[in-house]
Amino acid sequence: MNILIAEDDPVAAKILRLTLEQVGHEGVVVSDGAAAWRQFLEQPTRIVVSDWMMPELDGLQLCRRIRERADHDYTYFILLTANHARRENLATAMEAGIDDFLQKPLDREVIWMRLRVAERILGYTRQIRQLGELLPICAFCKKIREDGAYWQQFEAYIQEHTGSQFSHGICPECFDQQMKELDARQRRPAFTVAHAPDQPCRLGVASAL
Repeated sequence: MNILIAEDDPVAAKILRLTLEQVGHEGVVVSDGAAAWRQFLEQPTRIVVSDWMMPELDGLQLCRRIRERADHDYTYFILLTANHARRENLATAMEAGIDDFLQKPLDREVIWMRLRVAERILGYTRQIRQLGELLPICAFCKKIREDGAYWQQFEAYIQEHTGSQFSHGICPECFDQQMKELDARQRRPAFTVAHAPDQPCRLGVASAL
């Protein structure tokens, strides 16, 4: 996977790029936030690893700009921090849209684990986006059409694509509506067969009340 690296320290940037290559990824390195933003506009990436403090555009500003773009797939943003970062600063970073943190000095195993988490999250976001797109649903039975014109129940479709399990119930509005319809059926006149022993059979109406 291509990963955008924004790091103004050339030594740290080289270590990070080599580490990414060792775990099977490719890193594109830029030296500041503004260059990272231009690179992202030219070639959006699914993962960004950025230093916090950078010239021109810092890591939080870069993340906010990426989050403001809604015309591309979700980008997982990892922020590089010093090991003495304060809790309130981390909270501010989370509010800016940061997904995860990596502390300096960087550890190869930690980087590998964080990237595995990033790939898993991006896989989920891809599934959610697919489910959020327009789905062909039958107006009567509510089945969903798969590729190849195969129709299946809504619950089966969601379970197949997300692994979700369903338990069925009834909401208060539907419960009230069902009770009203049941009451109306009970009050509706019922047709019965009524005849005297010495007369031909004829249809009669008996009240269900």
